[in-house]
Amino acid sequence: MKKFVNDPNNVVKEELEGFTKAYSHITALTDDYLVVRKQPKEEGKVGIVIGHGVGHEPSICGWVGKGFFDVDAAGEIFACAPADKILSGIRAADRGAGVLQIIANHAGDVLNGNLAYEMAIAEGIKVEKVLLYDDIVTAPKGQEENRRGVAGMFFAMKIAGAAAERGWSLEECARVTRKANANTRTLGVALSPPTHPVTGKVMFDLPDDEMEIGMGVHGEAGTYKGEMLSADETMELMAKQVIEDKPFTPGEEVLVLLNGSGATTLMELHILYRKLDQILAETGIKVYDVLLGEFITTQEMKGFSLSLCSVDDEIKSLWDDPCETAYFTKA
Repeated sequence: MKKFVNDPNNVVKEELEGFTKAYSHITALTDDYLVVRKQPKEEGKVGIVIGHGVGHEPSICGWVGKGFFDVDAAGEIFACAPADKILSGIRAADRGAGVLQIIANHAGDVLNGNLAYEMAIAEGIKVEKVLLYDDIVTAPKGQEENRRGVAGMFFAMKIAGAAAERGWSLEECARVTRKANANTRTLGVALSPPTHPVTGKVMFDLPDDEMEIGMGVHGEAGTYKGEMLSADETMELMAKQVIEDKPFTPGEEVLVLLNGSGATTLMELHILYRKLDQILAETGIKVYDVLLGEFITTQEMKGFSLSLCSVDDEIKSLWDDPCETAYFTKA
């Protein structure tokens, strides 16, 4: 796969430099390559930080800003930042009221995140960590904490940022973030593989006439591999599994995210949402808000994920709070 890069070993460094220059009114880059808010949050408010791997843009650097993340500690391609960099991010996010550390449930993120958390506690920093997970295919019901964190994490991240911006306590920020996460379910599908931007290698094999449901954001194997289905057939299969897993029930209100994986057109997402809206209406599930586009990608992988998050008055209020980041803004 052809890509516009220079030295593949400098991809992360050059991307973060370019990103923060393009959005210099919102973000800044520290000497140790943390992406931080241009205007730091007021003293006395909880800071929000995450460590992760690059390659899923606009996640996560695209969500640094007012009402969202304070610090993004980025690692290498598809590899979480090391613990010492996440610790630097925790220090940078601390505004005197403690730091909420978001950890996506992937092995490297958990390992390095937990180590950074322990180091921060040893330094006397007040930190609360929250593990995010939403991928229904990676563990059965009753074992939700073993599930991967995928695109539906966006809901809990936005809720966390809003609570912190309001000046809520660290404990309350953690509580409502966990609540949003517990209310979220996600399922993804892939039609074609991504390539690793450093090695140039295809990350999995998938014949042109097949699709795979349950793919992870790093090319992890799914649960269904078979013939290509139409948009309506695909959405019927996926929506049924997502709705039944929680389960989402008639009368419930939900946030919806149709997340393109990197090479799926808006035309396709619109066609898919047409069917989803019909399914939700027939099921009696009410749509509170819809996000449609690319939020967490895997380079040029063709596919999408469906995420639903049930909402109550508290979550709706926080969801509606304003935020300003490079790639997501609510007025």
